[in-house]
Amino acid sequence: MIRLKLKRQPKVPLQADRLSPDGLSGLSHDAICAIEILHGRRRCRVDDFFDVQGEGADELQIEGDLRKVQQIGSRMTHGTLAIRGDVGMHLGASMSGGKITVDGDAGDWAGAEMIGGEIHIGGNAGDRVGGAYVGSLTGMKNGTILVDGTVGSEIGLRMRRGLIVVGGQAGELAGLQMKGGTIVLRGGAAARCGAWMRRGTIVSLQPVATLATHRYSTDYNPTFLNLYARHLQGFGIEIPYRSEEGGYARYCGDGSVRGKGEILVWQPRDASV
Repeated sequence: MIRLKLKRQPKVPLQADRLSPDGLSGLSHDAICAIEILHGRRRCRVDDFFDVQGEGADELQIEGDLRKVQQIGSRMTHGTLAIRGDVGMHLGASMSGGKITVDGDAGDWAGAEMIGGEIHIGGNAGDRVGGAYVGSLTGMKNGTILVDGTVGSEIGLRMRRGLIVVGGQAGELAGLQMKGGTIVLRGGAAARCGAWMRRGTIVSLQPVATLATHRYSTDYNPTFLNLYARHLQGFGIEIPYRSEEGGYARYCGDGSVRGKGEILVWQPRDASV
């Protein structure tokens, strides 16, 4: 395993896209220390900011308050990356494989436009998790993002495939312009959930304020949720799907863009009945 420990805080954001198993695998200790990273516009070495241990492995662990360190794990294709602390923006952006775990919080754009792999954030995350960058037509294309805490606004912006699961509440415009994939909101969401969505599924275990342009369809228990429930049990996440526990109210939309997406809102069965 390769271990990096932040030894001093950068004064401006540190651009560290080379810090991933792809960037460090097979390199000697001296070569890892000499990797170039950007401190603002100034070129620096990894060992200017990090204590380095280990060499040549596909397992990477980074420790410290990394809120000013950006792009860690971006374009990652394999291996494991563990963050011990909070981390900055663009974590795992455009990654296509491997696994990233974060003990703390993550900044905006976590998993932006990711193609595959897995990100598990133990704390909270910022805006546009799994979303598209400005000017891009497609956000997350595949993979899994799990956030145990809350997330900011516009998560899953223009996502096409993949799975995002949020333990706490999501901010405004969750699933904005969604084109496919699934978002599971265990803590519900703020206003305008599913705005302009064309396809895809948003599952909320708490009440959400659906748009006037989403029309109520029916109450039922979708069969596909059985598969998601079993898949998520492997991560220690439970979602209800048995008819004896309740059912889901289905809303279709967004009608303002002739969308064919759906929002499923859990309706627990009244225990007194």
